[in-house]
Amino acid sequence: MAGRRSAEERKAQIVAQTLRLADEIGPDRLSTTDVARAVGISQPAIFRHFPTKGALWLAVAEDISDRLQKDWTLAEAGASEPDARLKALIRAQLGAIESMPALPSILFSRELQVDNPALREVVQGTLGAFQARLVEAIRDSQAACGVRPDIGAADAAIMLTSLVQGVAIRWTLGARRFSLVQEGLRLFDVQMALMRLTRDTPHD
Repeated sequence: MAGRRSAEERKAQIVAQTLRLADEIGPDRLSTTDVARAVGISQPAIFRHFPTKGALWLAVAEDISDRLQKDWTLAEAGASEPDARLKALIRAQLGAIESMPALPSILFSRELQVDNPALREVVQGTLGAFQARLVEAIRDSQAACGVRPDIGAADAAIMLTSLVQGVAIRWTLGARRFSLVQEGLRLFDVQMALMRLTRDTPHD
């Protein structure tokens, strides 16, 4: 049996195992019995920390959000130029997905889309926060004559987030046979080349 832990340590362990098992079993098939077995406690003990399965998923989403926010902040801190910030943000997001491979499955799970509005709200808020950072970096790049000024910053951010999501789905469906970060950054460079200012681009 698992050793004695503080309540916070146990909750963190339960969340970590839920995220791991969501990748192995799938979010929609994952039960609290599976989580309890992985942690080494009884199923009722899960509900002493999380009153419902929905509350457990909400804690998982909040943990993911916290980790992503820290990754983005660290990425931006290490890049001063706008285009470098953009690439650092995309690299951080791809790296996070590679380290938490359940993320694409969670995004398209019934748990998120139908059963748990609170979970959906946290995930949408997190994705919105990422897109807002991209928009800011894109606007800075446009001011520095990098990204074309005739492209809406919000539209460019959507294209970049869609790029991340698309390559993540390919990576998942392809049994992770390629490097998600390397492939994602390769496509990012292609996308940026299409969005960069050229001599023939109309500008103010």
